[in-house]
Amino acid sequence: MAKARTTLVEVDKKGGFARVDSGYRFKVEAGGRFAPEANRYHLYVALGCPWASGSLTTLFLKGLEDVIGHSIVHPTWARTRPDDPEDTHTGWMFRAPGDAPVPNPAGHGSNECDDACVPDTLHNCKSLRDLYDLANDTFGKFTTPVLWDKKENTIVNNESTEILRMLNDCFNDFAKHPEVHIFPEASQKEAEELNSFIYPTVNNGVYRCGFAQTQGAYLEALGQLFESLERLEKILSEKRFLTGSSFTWLDLRVYHTLVRFDPVYHTYFKTNLKKIEDFPNLLGFVRDIYQSHEAVRKTTNMKHIKMTYYTSHPSLNPYGIIPGSNGADLTVPANREKM
Repeated sequence: MAKARTTLVEVDKKGGFARVDSGYRFKVEAGGRFAPEANRYHLYVALGCPWASGSLTTLFLKGLEDVIGHSIVHPTWARTRPDDPEDTHTGWMFRAPGDAPVPNPAGHGSNECDDACVPDTLHNCKSLRDLYDLANDTFGKFTTPVLWDKKENTIVNNESTEILRMLNDCFNDFAKHPEVHIFPEASQKEAEELNSFIYPTVNNGVYRCGFAQTQGAYLEALGQLFESLERLEKILSEKRFLTGSSFTWLDLRVYHTLVRFDPVYHTYFKTNLKKIEDFPNLLGFVRDIYQSHEAVRKTTNMKHIKMTYYTSHPSLNPYGIIPGSNGADLTVPANREKM
């Protein structure tokens, strides 16, 4: 069994953040080991995590909440083996609404267990690490989202983009909204081309800034991030969404990064050359998506977002102080419908 670790230790020789690929890459597919079935699967997410939030958004967009259950971890990381002094790993924990407030891993703060927390109703696991252990994990990094198979009692997949695709494609026979399709074939090539720079420099780029361990690695990531934001600003000055008039998986992923930018990344990850509110089209894009989709509003929990980042990493914020601003008002009319 691999030693437990967190994303923060994934650093290259130059001090740059180098995210390791997800370990579970099985697929739900008709005729396969993991067949599309109602009430067979369960989704584990953190509302603070942009990758996981997108998965839960897609579940709600498709109307699969009565077919695939879900659990939501508490935003604040904690010791996953508190009784073992030699095991200092911290990670996602399950709490129930009304449980005692949670301090940060350094013992500071008092972070509420609110009504958004949904415990592990399948196994009564205390931590996400416990869930991975049930799957006989050999990777040692316990991330969200997780798509769990109740029949084989194991993890199907923990790669967010692949989970998006499976939720979009594989459960239409059970979905309330099978007509929703965020992977339209007509724009898929363009979306993949855009994603070739968006993922490394924007979605992952903010983490490359925040988790860099040398000035050079940080400055490189920062420059690439804002070059890409300027590029996206230009694209969105001419199109309602990134590939045209239809909302796709790519828009969803960019949204979940940008909505966190001003309240979290600008301060916490030092991405402070500009704010998203300084980009009129990027801000309009975020507001448009937030206002247009109830599923997006349900999975945009600013309290959990801010609490996750500001209270989970004592090396970056020792006392777990959470800043006050939530960023720009997302309810101001976007007025992008006619683009």
